[in-house]
Amino acid sequence: MPFYYASFMLVAMVVFLAARWYIPKPAGLLVLPRWKRAVLAGAAFVGGALGGKVPFLGTQPLAWLDFQTWVADGKTIVAGLIGAYLAVELAKWLLDVRVKTGDTFALPLSLALAIGRWGCFFNGCCYGVETSLPWGAWFRVKTADGYRLVKCHPTQIYESLFHFSMALLIWQLMQRGWFPGQRLKIYLIAYGAYRFLTEYIRPEPAWWLGLTFYQWAALTLAAGMIAQWAIESRRREPRLA
Repeated sequence: MPFYYASFMLVAMVVFLAARWYIPKPAGLLVLPRWKRAVLAGAAFVGGALGGKVPFLGTQPLAWLDFQTWVADGKTIVAGLIGAYLAVELAKWLLDVRVKTGDTFALPLSLALAIGRWGCFFNGCCYGVETSLPWGAWFRVKTADGYRLVKCHPTQIYESLFHFSMALLIWQLMQRGWFPGQRLKIYLIAYGAYRFLTEYIRPEPAWWLGLTFYQWAALTLAAGMIAQWAIESRRREPRLA
């Protein structure tokens, strides 16, 4: 149901903006001009939108020019997160922004995705493989003989619960002052691991070496965050005389 999908996406966007407005921000970010902060937020949105569409439009160049392409379903969160992260890092480099901004995105992003996944559920997309479990949900699935109703894993709800749980964890880290500057990395590493494992209950074809495209994307996301965390930790280590 496209109306439900668009409605949940709109609510998710409002929640993201509201949460990011109200959460505490590092002093280094507050002293930046408003236009620079707006560019960083815009970079996250544009990078996420482009990244989320790349797997679907990579072989359809003309589809990028169709407005309906951008408002319809057919996005991948994994590639979208990678695109958003890279876009913000590029914008920071171009604007010569040295302050860490990830913590201001972690909680709003997790809340927004927890809501947005319900749009996928009601839209009837992003479901899992067939299951006989009592909490399975019925979806209209395309088969070789046409469409039929199949009881599948409601992976959209699983993922919504994951993101909401991560929102609670991030909130606790903020309250206790733990892992400052690294909370977005913690979230993205956890999501990469979660998505890699749950791909085994999603009807996606193997892409390379027995893994799906989304598993490789999840591994790339998690590995990239771990590598960046390690590099930053080495830079902060005191050097012995």
